[in-house]
Amino acid sequence: MKLVIHPPLDDDRLHAVKHAADSLHVVNARTQQEAIEAIADAEGFFGKMTPELLAAARQLRWVQSPTASLEHYLFPALIEHPCQLSNMRGLFSDVIADHVMGFVLCFARNLHTYLRRQQQSRWAPVGNESLTEFSNDAGPASVSPVDASHLHLADTTLGVVGVGHIGREVCVRAAAFGMTIIGLDPVCRSVPGIVEDVWDVGQLPDLLARSDFVVIAAPHTPQTEKLFRTAQFEQMKQSAYLINIGRGVIVDLQDLTDALERRLIAGAALDVFETEPLPPDHPLWRMENVIITPHIAAASPRVSERHLATLLENVRRFAAGLEPTTLVDKRRWF
Repeated sequence: MKLVIHPPLDDDRLHAVKHAADSLHVVNARTQQEAIEAIADAEGFFGKMTPELLAAARQLRWVQSPTASLEHYLFPALIEHPCQLSNMRGLFSDVIADHVMGFVLCFARNLHTYLRRQQQSRWAPVGNESLTEFSNDAGPASVSPVDASHLHLADTTLGVVGVGHIGREVCVRAAAFGMTIIGLDPVCRSVPGIVEDVWDVGQLPDLLARSDFVVIAAPHTPQTEKLFRTAQFEQMKQSAYLINIGRGVIVDLQDLTDALERRLIAGAALDVFETEPLPPDHPLWRMENVIITPHIAAASPRVSERHLATLLENVRRFAAGLEPTTLVDKRRWF
């Protein structure tokens, strides 16, 4: 059997793949034309599949995507082709979940506000900005405005839209903070020991109405594109926060901006956007209740080694006649 790789791997990674491939013949194609010629009688392919490459393949059985997301990888002929497709999901789940909890903690403790005030040398507890000195000893029967403006996480509910690899890790971390967790997913039905009953997607309005934090951890699919529009923000609590580390196109950017300006929700933390980079003149940059990170929630020094490990495991499995560990449903995009 033959495995074609294009774009080509560096020598170290190629050596590792050849070792994992065992008896497979591995072609590290340097050019698109070389890949087209080599794929004619190949059973496996790793890299950027194109319509031209697929058209040249006569006995292709497995394609390994170099990415976790598939919205820019899939095309109609590949969806219809009988070959199996696997992706790189699961590489960033814990890292992105950490990023989510960073957002949650920022809003719960008003850290995003205090960081801005630090730049102004301004001592002003949220809830009573006129204070120059603050004590939290307000007595056993009273709640000060400052206390009331900081959230106690164990009293809050976190709703996760998309309980895949990333969403499950978010649930695990939120549980460690004592939060009540609601999950929603078209496939996953439980996160053992954390969420015993993951809701079906039709219950999105119920999740929005109950959650203090709404986390979008879903992939981009035809069903999730622009899933969040004005109607969804109107279903959320006015005190709730939206967190999007899924895909930017899931949230209509203009509708979200309007919802924040109209105070339909309390704030938003966004790592992904419908338009990237976010234009420098966009209103979101200037909103004090918005936290923006530039699509880096998955950034980690561990990503490269995990990427290679997933590739090698799937190559081993292909050589042994087994399904890849990260098999996807091409028609559902995940």
